[in-house]
Amino acid sequence: MTHIVLVLNGPNLNMLGTREPATYGHETLADVAQLCRHTGEAHGLQIEFQQTNHEGQLIDWIHQARGRCAGIVINPGAWTHTSVAIRDALAAAEVPTLEVHISNVHKREAFRHHSYVSGVAVGVICGLGINGYRVAIDHFAHLLEA
Repeated sequence: MTHIVLVLNGPNLNMLGTREPATYGHETLADVAQLCRHTGEAHGLQIEFQQTNHEGQLIDWIHQARGRCAGIVINPGAWTHTSVAIRDALAAAEVPTLEVHISNVHKREAFRHHSYVSGVAVGVICGLGINGYRVAIDHFAHLLEA
């Protein structure tokens, strides 16, 4: 049986590579998707990769993961700091979730230090660039092997 890991990306992540490269790097969202799929394939995992600038769409994808996905890797972008709705959707989905941020949010503005998602995630990865996605998928592969 192939396990599905859902990789979700929130607002403005479609601008990777051109948006604030000093903070987010020069890799594009397509580079992130390729990294995730390659990492998943190496572990025999199916990766479903999505990005949206619409909060309701992200919530719908989270709901659809319930009972279907082995894990969620989520970079909620700015919704990390504002969305109780996404936090509640993740809690309701009952799918193990890893929160990923490309930048180290703790070295940035104070409002970025609080995450609504962290309280329902099994772990948080930040500041590793796009490599944080690989670490998250590797972790799910390790959990599924155990």
